[in-house]
Amino acid sequence: MSSHGVPRSEGERSPEQLKKDIEKISKYKALENQLHTQTSESRFDLATLELTTKLLRINPEYYTVWNVRRRCLITGYLAKNCKRSPLLERLEPSDADEKLVAPSPSAPQTAESDENELQQHQPDTSSRDTEQGRKEIKRIGRDTGQSSDAIRDELIFTVPLLMGHPKCYWIWNYRMWILEQATLLLPTVAARTIWQEELGLVSKMLDRDRRNYHAWAYRRYVVSHLESSKLEGQSMTEVEFSYTTKMIGNDLSNFSAWHNRAQLIPRLLEEREADDVSRRAFLDKEFEMVDNGLNVGPEDQSLWYYHQYLTLNVAEQPVNLSILAATKNEDRVNLISKEIDFIRDLLDDYKDVKWIYEMLLEYTLLIHKLDNKPFDNEQKAELEAWMSSIKRLDPQRSNRWKELARELEVSA
Repeated sequence: MSSHGVPRSEGERSPEQLKKDIEKISKYKALENQLHTQTSESRFDLATLELTTKLLRINPEYYTVWNVRRRCLITGYLAKNCKRSPLLERLEPSDADEKLVAPSPSAPQTAESDENELQQHQPDTSSRDTEQGRKEIKRIGRDTGQSSDAIRDELIFTVPLLMGHPKCYWIWNYRMWILEQATLLLPTVAARTIWQEELGLVSKMLDRDRRNYHAWAYRRYVVSHLESSKLEGQSMTEVEFSYTTKMIGNDLSNFSAWHNRAQLIPRLLEEREADDVSRRAFLDKEFEMVDNGLNVGPEDQSLWYYHQYLTLNVAEQPVNLSILAATKNEDRVNLISKEIDFIRDLLDDYKDVKWIYEMLLEYTLLIHKLDNKPFDNEQKAELEAWMSSIKRLDPQRSNRWKELARELEVSA
């Protein structure tokens, strides 16, 4: 059995393997009972953390154990004791040395420096605060280092689990939680570095399994955080759009890459401040890209879904998501008609691909709704021929085709 071209090996077990499985199950049950005892006594210590490690390596689908592991960490290594002290709101660790150094006597006198000089003659309570500040900085440094090590250890721990179980929701969810702890507990630069490394890991996973839905969704999650103000980020739309181009070039059947591309387009055009001419050129280029794919693989469902996305965008012009600015009905009809002509030409070489007939019928219906013109006899004959072909190629959706025929006002 294979999934997305990735082989999955599963064969009959020998007596020796069955014996090992029984021993493994016995060990697993013993660990589970031990963990239950620990948690019932509210013991979320290092020993309990080690138990979760052993259990999750056997069964990463056990979501309750992931929650126990969280409890162990937030009461230990990731205890939220390194939040910013009010004392340090004016004394940042990164520039503490500078703020603890007195102004140079040779500095030019200004109104601000005069005010500072006057303040120096006030009762001095800053020396105690300064000493407390130094101690607080050292404590935060220790806590931050401990948190950073714990976060990296947890990310490393889950990597082999992900490799063995790339579609396990609980592993992905746990990594999300760990990364959010990095944002919460670490300095911005350190946290951002960890998030960037995570993006690199996702890229490697997608190289291994290009159509892993979980990895694509996780990539969008990581990118959204890297773009956030919490990590001092900026838009990555252009970079991610180029990434989809690369992934599609490697595999035209990569539905997730096409989907990601469609999600990025409205934002991409907005950030480019694209005018009407640029938007039309962009749309033409996208149609050319997917049409080239359909020329060599019209059986590919993912290509048709993207083609349908572009066509419906032209026909319906959704608010804030439209590729083209407000376009006259005549221009929209012409654009869709051009694509219908392209699809009709595919019939010369591919007469038994149901997607061709489905899109010909659906796109013709779009035009019919836009221009509200009745079909002449020649058009009706063509539509009925397409309808007959799709009913033959896809009989399981016969009611769908009857409904489409009713909308097109042709015989089913």
